[in-house]
Amino acid sequence: MAFFISWVGCWIPIAAILAFVLHWQPTKSLQPEQKLPLIVSLYLLAPLVLWGVVLLCQRSWSEYGLIANLSLLSGLGWGFGLGLLSLTLLLAVQFWLGWYDFVWSNLKLLPSISLPILLVALLVGGVEELIFRGFLLSELERDYPVWVAATISSLIFAVLHLVWEQQETLPQLPGLWLMGMMLVMARIADNGNLGIAWGLHAALVWTIASIDTAQLITYTGKVSEWVTGKYKKPLAGVAGIICVLGTILMLWGLSQFI
Repeated sequence: MAFFISWVGCWIPIAAILAFVLHWQPTKSLQPEQKLPLIVSLYLLAPLVLWGVVLLCQRSWSEYGLIANLSLLSGLGWGFGLGLLSLTLLLAVQFWLGWYDFVWSNLKLLPSISLPILLVALLVGGVEELIFRGFLLSELERDYPVWVAATISSLIFAVLHLVWEQQETLPQLPGLWLMGMMLVMARIADNGNLGIAWGLHAALVWTIASIDTAQLITYTGKVSEWVTGKYKKPLAGVAGIICVLGTILMLWGLSQFI
C-alpha cells in the first residue's frame, strides 16, 4: 500500500502539468495522444519509487527477479518469441475460420509505427513485471503460499487496468487476471527471473497495439464478439482466454526444457 500510494503521489504533480499542457480535462475521456505521455511518465517513475523501497526495506533487486546478466536477455528473447508464437497461432486459426478479414493494404503502415510501439511495449512490460510479478508477488510470498500470492497479485494487476479505461476493461477483467497468472508461471519457468515474463508481456502489447493502430483486421461478425473479444479486445473473448491457457501449457513445457 505504501508503495502504490507513494508512486501515485509522486506522479500526480507530473500528471497535472501534463494534463495542462495536453489540454485534457478529467471529465473528458483520454485521447490516445493524451494517454501515452501520461502512461510513459507514470511508468518511468515506478523504478525510482521501487528503488526507494529497496533501500528503505533492505531488499535487493534480485529478490524481485531483476538480475542484470545475460540470462535476463535470454529470457527476454524466449518470452518475446513465445508471445509472438501464441498470438500468431490465435490469429491464424481465427483467419482460417473466417472470423476476420485481413486488411493487406494497411501493411504499409507497420514500418513507421512498429519501433515506437515496441519501445513503449518494452517499457510497459518491463515496469509492470517488475511491480506485479517482481515486487508485489515477492512481498506477498512472505506471508502466503505462492499460488495465493499469485492470485492476489494478478487480481490487483487486473483491477488497476480500470484506471485508464472502465467500459472496455470490465469485460477483460477475467482475461487480465488469467494473464497475470500466466506471467507468474513465466517467472516460475525462468527460475525466479523476470526475463521471460517481460518478453512475453512486451510481445503481447506490441503485437496487439500494432494491429489496432494499423487497423490490420476487420471482424466479419460470423461469431459473437464474446468469442473473438468484446470491443475487439482479445482478452475479453473466449478465443483469447484459450490462447492464454495454451500459453500457460507452453510455459510449463518450457520450464521442463530450461
